[in-house]
Amino acid sequence: MDSASEAGASQPGAPVPKLRLDELLDELQARLDAARGTRDRVHSLLEAVLAVGRDLELTQVLQHIVEAAVTLVDAEYGALGVIGEDQRLSQFIPVGVTDEQVALIGALPSGHGILGELIRHPEPLRLSRLSDHPASYGFPADHPPMRTFLGVPIRIRDKVFGNLYLTEKRGGDDFDAEDEAVLATLAVAAGVAIDNARLYARARQRQRWLEASAEVTSSLLSGSAEQEVLDLLLARAAEIAGADLAVFAVPVPQARELEVRIAVGLRAEEHRGLVLPVEGSFVGSAVRTGGLVVSPDVRRDPRITAGPPRWEGLGPAVAVPVGTAERGIRGVLMLARAAGAALFEEGGSGPLLGFAGQAAVAMELGERRRDSEQVALLRERDRIARDLHDLAIQRLFATGMTLQGATRFIDHPEAADRVLRAIDDLDETVRTIRATIFGLRLRERGPAAEGLRSRVVEVVDRAARSLGFAPALRMTGLLDVTVPAEVADAAVAVLEEALSNAARHAKATTVEATIAAGPDVTVTVTDDGVGLPEGGRRSGLANLADRATALGGAFTARARPEGGTELVWRVPLS
Repeated sequence: MDSASEAGASQPGAPVPKLRLDELLDELQARLDAARGTRDRVHSLLEAVLAVGRDLELTQVLQHIVEAAVTLVDAEYGALGVIGEDQRLSQFIPVGVTDEQVALIGALPSGHGILGELIRHPEPLRLSRLSDHPASYGFPADHPPMRTFLGVPIRIRDKVFGNLYLTEKRGGDDFDAEDEAVLATLAVAAGVAIDNARLYARARQRQRWLEASAEVTSSLLSGSAEQEVLDLLLARAAEIAGADLAVFAVPVPQARELEVRIAVGLRAEEHRGLVLPVEGSFVGSAVRTGGLVVSPDVRRDPRITAGPPRWEGLGPAVAVPVGTAERGIRGVLMLARAAGAALFEEGGSGPLLGFAGQAAVAMELGERRRDSEQVALLRERDRIARDLHDLAIQRLFATGMTLQGATRFIDHPEAADRVLRAIDDLDETVRTIRATIFGLRLRERGPAAEGLRSRVVEVVDRAARSLGFAPALRMTGLLDVTVPAEVADAAVAVLEEALSNAARHAKATTVEATIAAGPDVTVTVTDDGVGLPEGGRRSGLANLADRATALGGAFTARARPEGGTELVWRVPLS
């Protein structure tokens, strides 16, 4: 009977007991819900992949990746850690933690504990209790409590870029294998999106370097002063590279040393004006290698063994030579970021090397242009001298002869005396023109290179390096003709001392130098600085006064009514 009943129940079309039917319906509903949940999750995953691939700004891409990961696996907290060249976390982007909590926690993680475990072993890691893992050593004070954990690496072309970290599954559950699969899939899409964003960023940066190179070249070839061009060079390099300090050092002639001509940015005053050896300095290492050099922490770089301590507050640094060993190193450009900032990656800093090369070519072209202008100027001086000699002097001489011959026809004594004085004036004018011709024909090379004018220009050019700007210069009179060698030497020394004093003590923004030759030689140097200090050291000024007294002249130093100082050194020529 029972067997017949069981057989009948198993036959097709036989009625199913109500309890068994409810169980089947519940199971069916559960499978439908699971299928719907899987469908929704796949749909959410596709949306997340599209979202992270839509942006091209790297910062936004990283933020969207973390937000998408938290939503997909229903986690309360998430973060993305970017691994730097030193295998530590160079960036850490958290989600779910408020700004107030971040401020209370303090410094963001650098890659210890569980986070470091994923860096050392880039494989998915799923934990039911964080504290049970051997690599875990707790959280800092004020850190939110976290129990469950899921982490997966993000790879870009087989290289680990960083890791995704998720904690605290909502509802108190553990992360499961499906969560891990979803997060691993998102990590693959994230790697593609990050790679695209980095390529886009590098393309934009390369374009900015090219634009900066064109701007520097245009400035040089348009006739801008070299100091202005170097200022522009540093400003653009620091802006594009995101540097907190920019330094430009130039080779010291006939020495294995570099002088820091310009320094701008963080603690720049500690670098400006330093003379550093090629061996034992960071900028010198760029000269020695002839290429780009990078340091993750310039404060502890083993290549720096000389010079005063000056790297406090700085971290990553990069230096590149401007020029080549074959064509000559024209300088070294060094950029540094604040301690804790992102590193300069050699791959990302490549355009900087091209920028420095373009700047070197532009500087050489600018120098060639200045040489051409100088040749044209010398030719024009020759033409003027020739015209003065062949035309002006001959006419003046003929006029003087005519007047001299006419004096015997003048009966009035006063009129005759005036004509004779005019003849003397014509003779003096002829002598002055001849002296001018001689001055015009002086060259800045060869034996005539010791002319007073060229020596004064050299002194002012050297002073521009220590002042940080070019002083204004005026020269009048026949400096190369009428000034004796002894007086010329003293005048050059006085000018150099006065400009050096202005650079060291005046804190001026403008300096003007004037040297004039007439009955006296007068050297005047004025500035808009702090003026003469009361009771300050006057040894430098005493030296200038002694030089004037030794040559029968005088020296005065006074505070200008409008601010600053005026130094006047005067020596008679007769």
